[in-house]
This record gives sequence, structure tokens and C-alpha cells, in this order.
Amino acid sequence: MTLIATDAKHYRLLPFRFMRMNTGHHRDILLTSDTGEYMHVNDAQLRALSYFDVQASTPFYKDLLARHFIYEPGRHDPFPEMAAQYRSRKDFLFQGPALHLFVVTLRCNHTCQYCQVSRAPLGGAGHDLSEADAQAAVDRLFESNAPALTVEFQGGEPLLAFERVRQIVEWVVDRNVVEQRDIQFVITTTLHHLTEEILDFAEQNRIQFSTSLDGPAPLHNANRPTPSRDSYERTVKGIQWVRERLGHDAVSALTTLTSRSLEQPEAIIDEYVNQGFSSISLRPLSPYGFATKSAHRLDYPIERYLAFYKRALAYLLHVNQQGVYLSESYTSLLLKNILTPFSSGYVDLRSPAGAGTAALVYNYDGYVYPSDEARMLLEMGEDGLRLGTVQQPLSELLASPVMNALLASGVAEALPGCSDCALVPYCGADPVEHYARQGDPIGHRVFSSFCEKNMGLLKHLFGLLCDGDDNVQRVLLAWLNRRSYNDVRFPGYRG
Repeated sequence: MTLIATDAKHYRLLPFRFMRMNTGHHRDILLTSDTGEYMHVNDAQLRALSYFDVQASTPFYKDLLARHFIYEPGRHDPFPEMAAQYRSRKDFLFQGPALHLFVVTLRCNHTCQYCQVSRAPLGGAGHDLSEADAQAAVDRLFESNAPALTVEFQGGEPLLAFERVRQIVEWVVDRNVVEQRDIQFVITTTLHHLTEEILDFAEQNRIQFSTSLDGPAPLHNANRPTPSRDSYERTVKGIQWVRERLGHDAVSALTTLTSRSLEQPEAIIDEYVNQGFSSISLRPLSPYGFATKSAHRLDYPIERYLAFYKRALAYLLHVNQQGVYLSESYTSLLLKNILTPFSSGYVDLRSPAGAGTAALVYNYDGYVYPSDEARMLLEMGEDGLRLGTVQQPLSELLASPVMNALLASGVAEALPGCSDCALVPYCGADPVEHYARQGDPIGHRVFSSFCEKNMGLLKHLFGLLCDGDDNVQRVLLAWLNRRSYNDVRFPGYRG
């Protein structure tokens, strides 16, 4: 709920939202402000605040004043500071798309059941990005005013179209002599098609690699089968090869959680520890592409995912307290949204929505999409989220009817079910997911798995921030600052 004062005694209320957390804690109500400040209060404190009965001499009053839940007319003007905070939190609005994904081919040697895109045979024709479309996509890239640009190559398996990858990188590097942007290159790959030539080029151009590692060998091979039945072994070999040539941090990994994955969180985390990774992303299945066709075998209710996540997070906290740094990527993003005045920048957690405004996808067929998820809807027979073609200027793509529809449904603070939610300062709208699941970019939040997932994770995280012991607080603060547990001597934040 949201409360705004119309009358006051010695103080007046600033806009805030509140939510009962149902934790059993004596301070069971979460207060949040539009600028992301938060406090945990009890029923008596909320009642006193609402009836202007908080005494100015109390610590509670001073906390409310400092965190911009109240102000004193004539004595205290909080609005310039709040405006600066809000501007910092929404700073991404002043920049154009920063993430540019090039789908250079659909060809792939894997047959992953949860795959979100149609695969093409290794020698198939007509499934690669043309030179003309690639050149036009580079032009669109530099039409964005973002000072830092990420160029990510996807597929299929992008290493099967490495000559096109090489061409695009060289064009971008040449253009950037004049443009002077901060450019990062990433290739999302199975690593099964690495060669010395590819690694030489990656070293020369500081290219990073991102791969998929779903857990120990039996789980990974079951989730990501290949004809040779050695997907895990070849992936691990590729990870080691990249590290030997380019350095330990030149490769990162993601895990996709199928139904069978949810039974073994500790084994998945142990695999990432054994492989020497510093982060793990525990992401659920997406409602796109081939994944929907295999849902009866692979999918699961969001309640089961949340139970898995809490168990996995508890184990991760334990592992970190033993001196091994391994952060959970999504938790780290949420921590930044909660504990700093800045946005994490993560596309799905932006409001207004990040699809199109933060990311663009240049598909192999020359069409442009506002996000990878929007592109994947094509594989479900849905092309309604196309922005246009790579031959159109960026300004035209971003003014397309699809972008107007996404932006109209992409401001979480204005959506039914979100506008009065206490967690909205830390969440997003994600109209593409709601379009995919419910056929409508706004959707119904009561039936939204996106909402259920983020609400469950945020509530759990707020509980840890409020009630976690000193060791838990130190781990969370270490993840926020990307430092080891032993480097954080004091516990974290308590609201």
C-alpha cells in the first residue's frame, strides 16, 4: 500500500509503500520509498507514523527523517536530495542501448531440450548473418549514445561462424578509433569449437567467453546432450584452454535449471567451486522457444524454484564463510538495487523496461528485436515484437510501434499490482516475459511468474539483511563489493 499525507503536525509524510513480510519478526513490516530507502517497522510504529504521533526526540523519528519517509516543513527540504537519488537510480534513461547481441548463426551441434531457439544443422545453409546485415548492425551499434558498449555474439554456436565474428570485431575496432567508446566483446559459446586461431584473435582483441555449465557431468550431459555424449568433458576442456591462454577470468559460466537440477543444488555449486569460478547464476527455465515444448519433462512451478534457490543460497553462504568466494549473480544484482542509490543496470530489472532501451538483438535474418527473449518468441511462431530491420536507422527502430507498446507497459511504478508494491523500487516490469506467458505485455501480476519469483527472492533477501547473523551479513556485503569474505570485517546492513 501507499500512504501520502494531506495534513500533519510537526512533520509531514513523504510517499512510501509498505508490505507485511510474514516472517514472524517483531518488525514484520517493510517500508520503502521511491528512492529505494527502506526500514523494517512493527505495527505500532507504522500506526504512530500514519497518525503523526512519532516523537521528534526518538531514534525512530531521526531514522524516518534521514531516510526520507518524513520531512519538517520550513526546517527541512528533502526534495533536492531525493531528486538526486532518483536521478542516480534512473540514470540509465540518459543512455541508449548498451548491449548489442549479434546472432551470427543458428547452426549448433547440441540438442538441448530446454533450448530457446531453433537449431540448424552444422552444414545448413541460410542460417548465418550476411555480411551486408552485419555491416548495417555495426552502424546501428554506433548510433547509440552509450559510452560503454557490449558486443555479444550468440547463436546457435557462434564459433561455427567465426569468420563473421572476426569481421564484425575488426569493423568495430576500426570504427572505435574515431568513436572512442569503451567496447567489450563477449562470445557465448559451448567452447567445443575452439581453435588456436580463435584464441589468438580473442587474445589480440580482449574477447571474453561465456559458456554453459549446468553442474557435474551426469547432469550437464543430460541437460545438454551431443551426438558424442561428451558435452561436459569438452566444455571443461574448453574452460581450461581459455584460462591457459587468456587468463582465469576470461571465461564465465551460466547454469540453466531443469526439473532434475532442482534436486541437487549442492552438487551444482560444488561443481562451480571445483572449476574455480567466482560467480554462479541460478536462472530458471525461460518460457520461450523449444523450452515450452519440453515443459512437461523439464519445467516446474515457481514455488519449487524458490525452495531450491533458498537452499542453494544457504549453501553458498556457508561455502563463502569457508573462504571460497562464489557469489550468486542475481542476488548480487538485487543487493545493488537494495543497498546502493544506483540501479544494477540489469535489463529485466529496469523500469522503464530495458528491452530495446538497454539492449538490441540483430538476428541472423536481418531483423532487429528489443531483447533476446523477444527474438526467441519467433521460434514459437510469434514475430509481433520485431522492431524492424538492421537497414533502418536506430532512431527509427526505437520509435517503432513495438517500442511504443513496450514502453507503455514497461513502467512498473504505473502498472496495476506493481504501483502499490513495496518492492517496486528494486524490481522491473519485463513486458516481454508477460507477453510470452500471458499474451499481454502488462499481464496480471497475480498470475505472473516474474512477479512471484522476484517477490519471493526479494522477501528472502530482506529477511537475511534484517535477521541474518554477522557471518551472513558479511558474505552479502562481500558480494555487493566484490570482495572476499575475509576482507569484510564487519557485518552488513540492517534496516
